[in-house]
Amino acid sequence: MATSVMVIDDDRDIRFVIRMNLEAEGYDVHECADGAAAVEAIGTTMPDIIVCDIMMPGIDGYGVLEHLKSTRETSHIPLIFLSAKGSDREIWEGWQSGADYYLTKPFDPDELLTYLRYVESAAGLTEA
Repeated sequence: MATSVMVIDDDRDIRFVIRMNLEAEGYDVHECADGAAAVEAIGTTMPDIIVCDIMMPGIDGYGVLEHLKSTRETSHIPLIFLSAKGSDREIWEGWQSGADYYLTKPFDPDELLTYLRYVESAAGLTEA
């Protein structure tokens, strides 16, 4: 069964690039255009991994992460931040917030795949 990845980003082009690259590697991809839609969808979709932007209208990436970690049913889902917030302080805040990984935009799709596979393995989603 394919690992499901929820991609949360208000930039349609970023979602498209991520979707095309992940689907080419066999991932099942779900998209949300903002944090509010993601918070609503997470409980029913139950993705294996989430790739999330931080700066979005309404509920930002930190709000999505807080919601994710606040419920027993979803607290185990790994989250990778993919954000234009790239200063050392901002990256440190992302790590401190509980994200499993933090990548900055612009990003290399191969780098995202590498970190996604790492998080997938660490979460026990792949066969040994």
